[in-house]
Amino acid sequence: MNVGIIMGSDSDLSIMQAAADVLKEFGISYELTVVSAHRTPLRMVEYAQKAKDRGLKVIIAGAGGAAHLPGMVASITSLPVIGVPIKSSNSIDGWDSVLSILQMPNGIPVATVALNAAKNAGILAATILGAFDENLGNKVAAYKQNLEKEVLKKVDKLKEGGQPNSFDA
Repeated sequence: MNVGIIMGSDSDLSIMQAAADVLKEFGISYELTVVSAHRTPLRMVEYAQKAKDRGLKVIIAGAGGAAHLPGMVASITSLPVIGVPIKSSNSIDGWDSVLSILQMPNGIPVATVALNAAKNAGILAATILGAFDENLGNKVAAYKQNLEKEVLKKVDKLKEGGQPNSFDA
């Protein structure tokens, strides 16, 4: 299993690293590189065209500003593409990136996570791959069960601190 993580600029790495970290946690191999839809369009086309042949199963594409990278890659490959909108230095509070990735035309879907939510993109990639790999699917399920345990610990901590709580499921 392989996931491709691409971003429009190396300045996006501080956000996109979270996707790589999650994939490592699940034991999923990945590649990570810069592919700019605007500055290296031929590199983008080649990347998308050859991704499946290189063994990739999912592509996570992060982009800020006009954020064309995820949609353009999705228009070239048959692999699932997960878009990560990034609030960049020239961004309009990130909304330009969110809407650019979210508002894809019919026929070219891009799964879109929240602004700067590369971690969720990594989890979604693991979930997609886990649908076809029982061991990985079990790891994703355990991850989500652990999230529940963490929240319940916080509920107990609030109770111990004397906070009123009338809800106990």
